[in-house]
Amino acid sequence: MREILSVAVSETIRKKLGALPHKPGVYLMRDRFGTVIYVGKARDLRKRISQYFHPSRRMGWDLKFNALIEAIHDFDVHVVRSEPESFLLEGKLIKEFKPRYNVSFRDDKRFLMLKVNLNDPIPNFNFARFKKDDGARYFGPFSNSGALRNTLSLVRRQFNLRGCRAFTPGETDYKHCLYAHLKYCTAPCVGNVTREQYLEQVRAACDFLEGQCHEMKEQIEVEMKKAALAQDYEKAASLRDLLRDLAETTKKTERFERVPYTLPLAVDPERDLAELADVLGLPGPPRRIEGFDISNISGTFAVASLVSFKQGRPDRANYRRFKIKTVAGQDDFASVAEVVKRRYTRLLDESKAQSATPKDEGGDAIPQELQKLVDETSRKVRRGIPVKDVEQASRLSPTSEIKHVGQASSLSQTPKTGNRDRRDACPTLPDLILIDGGKGQLNAACEELKKLGLEKIPVIGLAKEFEEIYRPGESEPLRLGVEHPAVKLLQRIRDECHRVANSYNAQLRIKRISESVLDDFPGIGEQRKAALLKKFGSVRRMQLATVEQIAEVPGFGGKAAEELKKFLAARA
Repeated sequence: MREILSVAVSETIRKKLGALPHKPGVYLMRDRFGTVIYVGKARDLRKRISQYFHPSRRMGWDLKFNALIEAIHDFDVHVVRSEPESFLLEGKLIKEFKPRYNVSFRDDKRFLMLKVNLNDPIPNFNFARFKKDDGARYFGPFSNSGALRNTLSLVRRQFNLRGCRAFTPGETDYKHCLYAHLKYCTAPCVGNVTREQYLEQVRAACDFLEGQCHEMKEQIEVEMKKAALAQDYEKAASLRDLLRDLAETTKKTERFERVPYTLPLAVDPERDLAELADVLGLPGPPRRIEGFDISNISGTFAVASLVSFKQGRPDRANYRRFKIKTVAGQDDFASVAEVVKRRYTRLLDESKAQSATPKDEGGDAIPQELQKLVDETSRKVRRGIPVKDVEQASRLSPTSEIKHVGQASSLSQTPKTGNRDRRDACPTLPDLILIDGGKGQLNAACEELKKLGLEKIPVIGLAKEFEEIYRPGESEPLRLGVEHPAVKLLQRIRDECHRVANSYNAQLRIKRISESVLDDFPGIGEQRKAALLKKFGSVRRMQLATVEQIAEVPGFGGKAAEELKKFLAARA
């Protein structure tokens, strides 16, 4: 059976290899569960990926590489326009997926960018790794930081720009500016030029970094050839390297300023959504999908997670975490029912509260002053009292005019939804609900949705062992295979549910352990406990600390530190 499966997988990979282009790009290797295990870049995707599956490569001595080859079940590619683009995209994907077989780029360090804020008193070029909404101009990111630093040195010399670290240096600090005497800088900080004159230099440098550097490239190339003819090879080599750095830096800026790479967890989420809608028979691709998962350990610390995917991408602002409140012991079915009930009862209540807000004819909420005036006008009309404030009411209305008292009276009434479906009346409801589990968890969720009048929302369950898709009213599950785009999308949602639920469960366990250990120490209060956790971060670090280090915490003297040390050592 294993040989047949291996042949089928090899045939699938062989077909994909034959369709690969001879272009630069990034490839993502996946295991049989669809998890990304390796991300790489290539100047030629077809040649590079084909090397992985060449028989001679399996005979190598590299155990890590052989393990990677054995784990590959499928792969995806993303074509780019140049090799530097693939380098930047590879780094972003490694930080996003953190694949098991990748070592480089797994930290949170970003590629360098260059920034300058023209609103500063004296603008200066600085390096940055994060782009902020601070009004500054950003160039990059750049994959080669050395080339960027060399180019910036050339720019500062060419346009006589500041290289000082001070933000706004004063005249007393820079009366004798060395860079000004060397003619490297026009020294606006000591008044050699006005701010407007210096801004012209900075703007010219910005144009240069955006690619308007052909004249300088030609000039450096001429100087390089002259140095070579004069047999000054060191200078020629230096100019050659500078020319290469300049070309690389300006080329990357032209590319990436216009191409924002915000690749989601899927290479083609639109395709995955379309495939999912086709498989489930939905009227269209589900715009919003919500997934649920339960996490507990032997019935303790039972929690649930809710993740939201919008257009196939994680919508982390709408993630939610739940503590199971009404279920005793380990009962996943009841836990799913509780969480589904709590989630959608809250959404319906919020929608009902919003719809209860009085609206005018344009659908906008009526201001409080206008509503009070309308209510007073209605009371006067019912009593037969002449109305004098109707004109004032029409001036207060933001979107409609009140021409007579009858309209003013009608505005005080809450618009009715009639017999519309509750799903239509609540736009925050999802287009599809994914339950992690089989038929039991799915039935529990469907029963709660039916009680809430939301039985028309499509609901499915995903069982992990064979990646089976369970549907309400269907006795047999769907088995599409792990390579199907719809299954890959559901796997990403399910895995994200696992991650959020498990991390919340671990967080509660650590918090409970830390609290219980410190609470047993006699005489400790909330302030002293908070001071300990602030300094050491965890009980484990307190156990490793010395008595002198514990004594440095406010509220602990030498004797108290010794007693705490003995107390923690006894519970290590």
